[in-house]
Amino acid sequence: MRSIWKGAISFGLVTIPVKVYSATEQRDVSFHQVHREDGGRIRYKRVCTLDGEEVPYSDIAKGYELPNGEMVVLTDEDFADLPLSTSRRIDVLQFVEESEVDPIYFAKSYYLEPDAQGAKPYVLLRDALERSDQVAIVKVALRQRESLATLRVREGVFVLETMLWPDEVRTPDFPFLEEDIEIRKQELSMATSLIESMQGDFDPSEYKDAYREALQHVIDAKIEGREVTRPEAAPEEEPAADLLSALRASVEAAKKERGEKKPASKKKTGTKSRSRKSA
Repeated sequence: MRSIWKGAISFGLVTIPVKVYSATEQRDVSFHQVHREDGGRIRYKRVCTLDGEEVPYSDIAKGYELPNGEMVVLTDEDFADLPLSTSRRIDVLQFVEESEVDPIYFAKSYYLEPDAQGAKPYVLLRDALERSDQVAIVKVALRQRESLATLRVREGVFVLETMLWPDEVRTPDFPFLEEDIEIRKQELSMATSLIESMQGDFDPSEYKDAYREALQHVIDAKIEGREVTRPEAAPEEEPAADLLSALRASVEAAKKERGEKKPASKKKTGTKSRSRKSA
């Protein structure tokens, strides 16, 4: 694994340098959009909806659309003034029972590895946190965004789980919640018995992604049957308009400079026929 961030856990007066790694990864089969006839890749261009012109990446900004359709354009200077923490610290705010944190708040998980100098305080805090049966509520800035997170222990390693902010969790507002639905005791008892009959220890290795495996079998079969396509090399794209303009201007400047350096020709008698002949 490769670390994506370096910082330190700040716990009172104790600072523990750590490296951060993504704890999970997606195993989906990835696809490209291609032309059905020849397998050529489908490319997309950044085109302005107003003038229909392709826009270079350097001219693209972020825009916030208002309800009436108007657009607020934000520049790099606008973002530079925002109060985003640039400190590489994982600040411990408090400790709570793990059951108090609703799992709906969890967004993404990361492993924390101690640097060589931080191994001892890392293990000390880890063991103390395990003994307390609690998790730490922390604040951290990752990927240009400040987040709340929990810090817990899994298999001897700190796991940092970033959390959504409270206003990012939707309230379940469904009509059936207002209805008076009657449940009979026998029905509830039967449902409870069904749950009890299906109880067991959770072992994630017992489950698999059947769709992904079947899809991979289809791909492997096509490879074995040589049902593959090698698209022809795509023609080189024309240089961007701004590059053409720069080249054109360079040529014109070179011609002008050459014309200024060329000495003026002097008329001499007896050279007319020689000039015609050389021409």
